[in-house]
Amino acid sequence: MPSFNKVILIGHMVADPELKQTVNGIPVTSFRIAVARRFKKPGDEQQADFFDIVAWRQTAEFVTRYFSKGMPILVCGALQNRSWVDANNKKRITTEIVADEVTFVERKSQQTAGEVPSYSQGGWQYEDLSSDDELPF
Repeated sequence: MPSFNKVILIGHMVADPELKQTVNGIPVTSFRIAVARRFKKPGDEQQADFFDIVAWRQTAEFVTRYFSKGMPILVCGALQNRSWVDANNKKRITTEIVADEVTFVERKSQQTAGEVPSYSQGGWQYEDLSSDDELPF
């Protein structure tokens, strides 16, 4: 039976990402984004869910170069479970999104240049935002 595992999130960076390297020199960053829930009760504050994201190699470098706390970000990736044994010899499990693609989600008026870079596993791509059309979101 075929399987499908794709997650697409638009949220805001909770903290500045930090680029690290594995013992083999592979760039990696872990960060968290807050995603507002679609609906709220009248009179209540907007609720958000927090998601842990892991980005590797060029995607990690892209995130740490262009994103900081509070910035909106679009993340496409796959949901993945990871387990480890903590300092108290207790097995821990976490669920995180492994990012395949990240990009900006700002409106044209918030951009400083006509082209906006994004990175996916296929390589760097540049999206021309020089037209006067408003984005639909």
